[in-house]
Amino acid sequence: FNHRAKSHKSATTPCATCATAFHVHALEWDADELRVLLDGECYFTFKNTRSGDAGDWPFDRPFHLTLNVAVGGNWGAAKGIDHAGFPATMEVAYVRVYERVPSGSAPPRAGG
Repeated sequence: FNHRAKSHKSATTPCATCATAFHVHALEWDADELRVLLDGECYFTFKNTRSGDAGDWPFDRPFHLTLNVAVGGNWGAAKGIDHAGFPATMEVAYVRVYERVPSGSAPPRAGG
């Protein structure tokens, strides 16, 4: 699934205060699906197609988390960039990464 091929999966949700207040953005990721949440409410689910095509489900490999204020690119710059929005900042209060402990397993002990 790729935005350039117009086969991508996406969703949006309204958030009147996303530019003026802190919110909790979350991604829950397991072998079956990805769930995207805003303040605890799921607004997008992406199911694993189990097609075997890495282009459909590349989410069984290590990834890196990137947070940025993206400007331009193939999509954003196509209609020009509104310079009235600069300078721009992104404030992040915290980033947390959790790993779900499989049912029936003991959680790791502190210190190793």
